[in-house]
Amino acid sequence: MIKTEQDFYTAVEERRSVYGISKEKVVSDERIIEVIEHAVKHAPSAFNSQSGRVVVLLGENHDKQWNITEAALKEVVPAENFQPTAEKMEAFRNGYGTVLFFEDQSVVKSLEQQFPLYKDAFAPYSLQSAGMLQYIVWTALEVEGFGATLQHYQPLIDEAVQKMWGVPENWKLLAQMPFGKPTAAPGEKQFNSIDERMKVFK
Repeated sequence: MIKTEQDFYTAVEERRSVYGISKEKVVSDERIIEVIEHAVKHAPSAFNSQSGRVVVLLGENHDKQWNITEAALKEVVPAENFQPTAEKMEAFRNGYGTVLFFEDQSVVKSLEQQFPLYKDAFAPYSLQSAGMLQYIVWTALEVEGFGATLQHYQPLIDEAVQKMWGVPENWKLLAQMPFGKPTAAPGEKQFNSIDERMKVFK
């Protein structure tokens, strides 16, 4: 069991989108792998399907991810408008690592075949499971002292990612999470009225 001194509620509150990140070491690579493995193992999934898949990119592989993304974006973003995009790619590249999140479509299709009555529900169930896994990893990285954001450059980069790291064709890329040591605190977060977002009946 992974031990941490930060309580659950504080971790939930302090998980934020942190764009200013650096390559400075926060914890060991072994610790990073440990907490992500823990998230993958224990994230909930419909019918205990365990359809979530993860690729962890550290060192040069992390840099390659954002080089791939930048190259793909150059094909679709006009050169005269590319500078902000280049700066964003550099900001992600400045981080320590990236987590790629996938859903195994062979698992989803297998469930559709096994339970035809629920066939139309398994794709949404898969996305719900993916969201929970992403949240657990994001919060776990925050607990360890990292800042992270969730990015979505698929399907633009799917083929290149698959080729670079030998990702199975049945793994569908859903998100990319660059992370690193925070270099600046996120801005104050604004909240809508909780009365507009929650109802209680007793």
